[in-house]
Amino acid sequence: HKYGVNSVAFSPDGKVLASGSFDETVKLWDIKTGAELRTLRGHRYGVNSVAFSPDGKTLASAGLDKTVKLWDIKTGKELRTLKGHTAFSVAFSPDGRILASGSNDRTVKLWGTATGKELRTLKGHTHTVLSVAFSPDGKILASGSWDNTVKLWDIKTGKELRTLRGHRDDVNSVAFSPDGKILASGSWDKTVKLWDIKTGKELRTLRGHT
Repeated sequence: HKYGVNSVAFSPDGKVLASGSFDETVKLWDIKTGAELRTLRGHRYGVNSVAFSPDGKTLASAGLDKTVKLWDIKTGKELRTLKGHTAFSVAFSPDGRILASGSNDRTVKLWGTATGKELRTLKGHTHTVLSVAFSPDGKILASGSWDNTVKLWDIKTGKELRTLRGHRDDVNSVAFSPDGKILASGSWDKTVKLWDIKTGKELRTLRGHT
């Protein structure tokens, strides 16, 4: 890469690594040999986020050019472009049918991966959404924002289930535990918080980063 790398993701089988960069490209790497397999070109500005579909056949990339692109991993061809969202984070649902993107327009958009159509826009955050993550069962989406909050959304209805408050600064990253019971959130307030998904209660604050 010619400029900074913003995002990396392993393929589900662990054989390929994807990297998205400010140099406007996505690169695919062979994990075993370290060789570059392919460079995916098409974004006009930097690539903020990359994510593999659960079956490993498709890669999503989010760019500063207000597009999210879906790529065929086997051929390197661009399958489709989802327009209108400057996404900072993308995530596939566990069944691969939905792609979520979080943007600086303060929204999260849900897209149908088969059609490329926008299914729903989730509104409620008051600042940039920097991270999105699906629960393992695919029923809930978590979004972390620069408004210092984490929101939980019902995928089926698009309704906001709850807002997790406690961070004193931007929330940059969110991740579900494998059993879907706990959510971790990382913030510019130098802490990581663990939340109970069912109740919304803060379980613990991890301190130590400076």
